[in-house]
Amino acid sequence: MEPILHEWGALLLRWAHLVTGIAWIGSSFHFMHLDASLRAPAQAVPGEAGEAWQVHGGGFYLMRKYLVAPSALPQELTWHKWQSYSTWLSGFFLLIWVYYLQASLFLVDPEVRALSPVAALAVGLGGVALGWIVYDQMCKSPLGKRDVALAGFGFAFVVAMAAFFQAMLAPRAAFLHTGALMASIMSGNVFFVIIPNQKKIVASLLKGEAPDPALGKAAKQRSAHNNYLTLPVVFLMLSSHYPLSYSSPYAYVIVGLALIAGALVRVFYNERHAGRGDKYWCWFAAFACVWAMVWISMAAAPYGRGVLGLPPAAPAKASSLDAPPAAVLEVVATRCAMCHAGEPAWDGIGVAPHGVKLDTPQGIARHAGEIEVQAVLSHAMPPNNVSAMTQAERGVLAAWLRGE
Repeated sequence: MEPILHEWGALLLRWAHLVTGIAWIGSSFHFMHLDASLRAPAQAVPGEAGEAWQVHGGGFYLMRKYLVAPSALPQELTWHKWQSYSTWLSGFFLLIWVYYLQASLFLVDPEVRALSPVAALAVGLGGVALGWIVYDQMCKSPLGKRDVALAGFGFAFVVAMAAFFQAMLAPRAAFLHTGALMASIMSGNVFFVIIPNQKKIVASLLKGEAPDPALGKAAKQRSAHNNYLTLPVVFLMLSSHYPLSYSSPYAYVIVGLALIAGALVRVFYNERHAGRGDKYWCWFAAFACVWAMVWISMAAAPYGRGVLGLPPAAPAKASSLDAPPAAVLEVVATRCAMCHAGEPAWDGIGVAPHGVKLDTPQGIARHAGEIEVQAVLSHAMPPNNVSAMTQAERGVLAAWLRGE
């Protein structure tokens, strides 16, 4: 019963995290688009920054923004905050459910760092908390008044934290914690700065006082940071399902390139929505970053050397893999099939992960492609090498895949 409950718990938490994340990202993108598309009103209104007409669902909408706040507080006011809070909370509990409750399987990799589960948990949570503290202090320092310099230091800090996580945790967990760090910065911006500043503005209006313009300016800066971090965070969360992205020795460089590529895509749309033209160079630069990410991942993969202009490590694999030899069957049986079987023998696993069953020669042949990606091109499987697969055994799999 326990493995079944764990599997369903992970699914439901992931579902909640995805749905709330869509709501948060959608509202964030909408308001960034709205802010950029504001135009001067046909009739000037005191204190109004601009207005925007929109059409959706068969209706027309007129939206206005004030320089600081309206002269009087409206009776009904919609707050956009719970999308952020629920996304962070569901992600936090998903992290606990999948990684921290199975730390020996997903969080700790002895080949990276021989940490106890408690120490690895402290590294993960401590690193995420440190990320928010350092970022927040940078924004509050004189550096926060210089947007370009702040972005440069923030970029360097995130990449440095990615390298730190990579040196301490299992590769998959390192990528995920880097994404969690950035997501915590985003949600922290909402919880500690954007919403409190808006509440201070509301309090001033209720007292009949003029709100401090600096409050709105600081909130807008943090909102812009969230906008540029969104796409890289989504990439890092998705990458946990694709080992070639996080298994490279230079995975922290891939994080940096993802930051640049995601930010460039947002630059294109923010400029377009502001009416400043289409900066198509952003797409070419973003594509160059993505290709560099692929290039770096191939640099550590045996079959990628030829693409990089290096001598190929081995001839191309054979097209027929229907009859795995005895040596391959032995490796898979002793290192993989305890989980990937009709009735898994590994404690805590009720069904074969992702439905991949490797307890028969036919099953091994059918999933040759997955074996290649997970155990040869990368060391994603066995997870954290819990079954102690040796390099020689990976070589046996590689030789079979090459048709030798």
